[in-house]
Amino acid sequence: MDAVSGIPGNIPAPKTTSKAETGDICETLVSLGYEARLWSFSAIDRYLDRDSLPFVLVYTDASLTELARLFENLRFPGAALADAAVESCGRDYLFRCPDSGRPEQPVYELLRFSQDWKTRRFYDPCGFYPLLRQFRQGRDAERKTPPEAGNGAPDQEVPPWWKGVGRAEHWLRAAAEGALILARYGPEPRQQDITEIAEVIRELPGTGSAGPEEQRLLLTALLDSSHPENGFEFLKAAGFVEKYWPELAALDDVDHAKEFHPEGNVWKHTLETFRYRKGGHAGHDPCLSLALLLHDSGKPLSESSGGHRFQAHAELGAQVARRFLGRLGFRAELINNVAWLVKNHMLPAAMPRLPLIRTQEIMEAPLFPALMELYRCDESSSFKGLDGYYESSAAYRQYLKHRRNPYRSADGKKTRGNTR
Repeated sequence: MDAVSGIPGNIPAPKTTSKAETGDICETLVSLGYEARLWSFSAIDRYLDRDSLPFVLVYTDASLTELARLFENLRFPGAALADAAVESCGRDYLFRCPDSGRPEQPVYELLRFSQDWKTRRFYDPCGFYPLLRQFRQGRDAERKTPPEAGNGAPDQEVPPWWKGVGRAEHWLRAAAEGALILARYGPEPRQQDITEIAEVIRELPGTGSAGPEEQRLLLTALLDSSHPENGFEFLKAAGFVEKYWPELAALDDVDHAKEFHPEGNVWKHTLETFRYRKGGHAGHDPCLSLALLLHDSGKPLSESSGGHRFQAHAELGAQVARRFLGRLGFRAELINNVAWLVKNHMLPAAMPRLPLIRTQEIMEAPLFPALMELYRCDESSSFKGLDGYYESSAAYRQYLKHRRNPYRSADGKKTRGNTR
């Protein structure tokens, strides 16, 4: 492969990919004379100076036997995911090796972008450097191609990163990688683009299946991206959501009241909540993101009762969240936290009107700030506005004020020792 023309070799590594996170693994390989190359999403994120994914993709010429000697905790997650994997500093390192007998090339030519760890040089064999440069500068990629001379047809938008999908060998990989490209890099996609590419993917061979670890890493990567809603829409159009995540597919069958939810049904509303998350230096909180994804998962199972259309949907959703996350192999602590948020996500709206005996335990919980963030995103994605959120925030501040006052009880009443 030829080095990317015009890219200097001293591009600084992103602050979110420190040597302790990535370098220790790659430096070990390089110091022993092996090749270590970040590729696909890991190389692109590094060039764009963006938060890295929860996993790191590494190509190396070390054999599986040699990797097993180097890393005591090496595991083999399955050929569809990686030839081998090792966990270090809270991240999974997914290795591709030449002795696996499978081609290295990704489905999409964009993902052939790589970085040699020893030289720090980036490699762009398919000429996507101009597009990546636009991504790096924070601008939407130019997607217009000129019409053929003399045909008088208007400009047709073409998403260039889809190049190569028609040669994919399996719809599963094409769907997963395409969704992650949209969630991390692409400008706001047209529904027409999603539909057309998804139709191509649906015609690809469908042998094999995605195991729990592969699904978990994909879901985590989507939720850690800036626009997971784009990726989820693509996975749904490609048939992935219906096949592997039926709990989420069911959300598309439940309508919302239009006066409060003009964004559409429960599926559309759920995806809309991601537009209001607040990301930080460490990326997006996985617990909050999973809670946003599953907060209304109980609505397809709930029934109307009196004036409540979705009776007990929060409690039902907590059960759905436990089953869904457990099936994908998430940690028990994370599952418990997500289920707690889903179960209690309706409480902040009622806080100003409930007695303290009903709310104090919730407000004292370590996850209460995340619960308020869930409430804010939920309200922001509806037609209700944020008046309720600000009212609940004021009630919480008042509670904290009384709790700090030695002369008042937590509900604001004067204590007996207060003689002033």
